[in-house]
Amino acid sequence: MKKIFLTVVVLFNFAVYSQDKDTTTVFKKRVLENKEVDFLLSYYKQDGTHSAVGGGVGSEDLSDIASNIIVSMPLNADDVLTIDVGISAYTSASSSNINPFESSNKTNSGASDSNSANSYPEGTPWLASSGASASDQLASVNANYSHSSDDRNTIWNADVSFSNEYDYTSIGFGGGMTKLFNQKNTEVSIKANAYLDQWRPIYPTELNEYGKYGINFQNQGYLKGVAILDQDGNNSTDYLPTAFKSYDKTNRNSYSASISFSQILTRKIQMSVFMDILMQDGLLGTPYQRVYFADKANFFIGQAQYIPVYNSKENIGVYQLADDNENLPSSRFKIPIGARVNFYINEYVVAKTYYRYYQDNWGIQAHTASIEVPIKLSTKFTVSPLYRYYTQTASDYFAPFDTHLSTEKYYTSDYDLSRFTSNQYGFGLTYTDIFAKAKIFILGLKSVDLRLNHYERSDGLSANIGTLGFKFEIE
Repeated sequence: MKKIFLTVVVLFNFAVYSQDKDTTTVFKKRVLENKEVDFLLSYYKQDGTHSAVGGGVGSEDLSDIASNIIVSMPLNADDVLTIDVGISAYTSASSSNINPFESSNKTNSGASDSNSANSYPEGTPWLASSGASASDQLASVNANYSHSSDDRNTIWNADVSFSNEYDYTSIGFGGGMTKLFNQKNTEVSIKANAYLDQWRPIYPTELNEYGKYGINFQNQGYLKGVAILDQDGNNSTDYLPTAFKSYDKTNRNSYSASISFSQILTRKIQMSVFMDILMQDGLLGTPYQRVYFADKANFFIGQAQYIPVYNSKENIGVYQLADDNENLPSSRFKIPIGARVNFYINEYVVAKTYYRYYQDNWGIQAHTASIEVPIKLSTKFTVSPLYRYYTQTASDYFAPFDTHLSTEKYYTSDYDLSRFTSNQYGFGLTYTDIFAKAKIFILGLKSVDLRLNHYERSDGLSANIGTLGFKFEIE
């Protein structure tokens, strides 16, 4: 879940494109005339019923606030340095249940503290626990350097990035080149990136304790003295998640190469096509996402009366103990191929269409299609309705809650890898003043961009996304 939002937070791209008709050496127009600063803010809120931390069952309630400051600085007429600093903070009911037995009234670190007479360790996949994993922060910084040739027909760039959160660190670097031909009507770009990431694995509490103490984990550590229940609500000492092993590798490396081709076909139509090749290796599963086996007995901690309604929100007092955490292959190969076609309808309306086909060696095939129609209301205001459709097949390694078999080599109940379709409806409002007449101290306001999106998925996940961006020019 923690990585989901990483994949669902929306950032904007604001760019000013200039064309210099005079390519002689008498005068060379600067790529970027003045320093520019973007302030970006986004809010994301989701909910659903298929928590990956709960093995495919439980609340997916999550809230995230993210902000970025992007500073673009012209170093000279040809070179631009861009620094992007971001921070986000989230709260998540799902990830809080990495340890679902936390209680706000416990007096020390043992779950058994709340297991006194007429009391039970707290835990349910449908409510957030009070554990430290209920919230986290992500900090990131990215630096990009670009150089344009004298005729502005060749642009190359290089970038480095760093991000960190409680259990994950990422270091990235890459570069690319863009070449323009045919009086800038044709454009070819190539790019390559590498991300060298490192997990600091956090495991579900019951698996973590078993990993520490082995078969004696019920007699020492966090779960010492805690009553474990079988499917019928009787005390049992038979729970042993013997399939669980701590990961021996904690790195995750990602490599990508992309090529794109763009062409102005007519005065009113522009087309581009692209293809990416992505490879990953290392720890590709998420350490704290539970899996339950259909051929293994079920065991619980909490109040026995809620076992019969475990899979519904009526369950407010019992949590099922994991048979293992998810186990996925240590390599993945992805190929997305897509196209964009922009239609200039008239001076007020442009239609931007997009299609992408995706396939990987985990068995997923996906199709994405979207259309955005910017409508110019005046010289300064533009509205942009948006619709996006997405569908994918399930991974070979996915199965719903409590349906995997212990004989399988790989398994996950993360619904991001399931079969689903989604629809996204959006609306944007943009204010633009290229002359930056509005002033705030030394900042001239060039644009304001507000976007609102609603997202719905066929497995019940829904989300709302709001983004707000300001672009300023520093004279």
